[in-house]
Amino acid sequence: MHDDDRGVYGISVAAELVGMAVPSLRLYESHGLLEPDRTPGGTRRYSVNDLERLRTIAELLEAGVNLTGIAMILQLQEDNLRLGEEVRRLRGGAKG
Repeated sequence: MHDDDRGVYGISVAAELVGMAVPSLRLYESHGLLEPDRTPGGTRRYSVNDLERLRTIAELLEAGVNLTGIAMILQLQEDNLRLGEEVRRLRGGAKG
């Protein structure tokens, strides 16, 4: 079974996969832009979804958005997904 939320990549592998420097990943975490899983020993583990989020962060940075703006955009995207799911749930419940 494939779980895109499960942290499996170490920080150096994740950084290489998205074309970023390791300190950048730490910086984005410190700004609350992502929250990788942690092993019992505290080692960061990045998921497929974390890698996608890092790619989004890179695109926004390239477009000139600062870290505060990126945090706001990411939160709005999450809110939009949550609200869309709620609308689908309510519409599904109204049919029956």
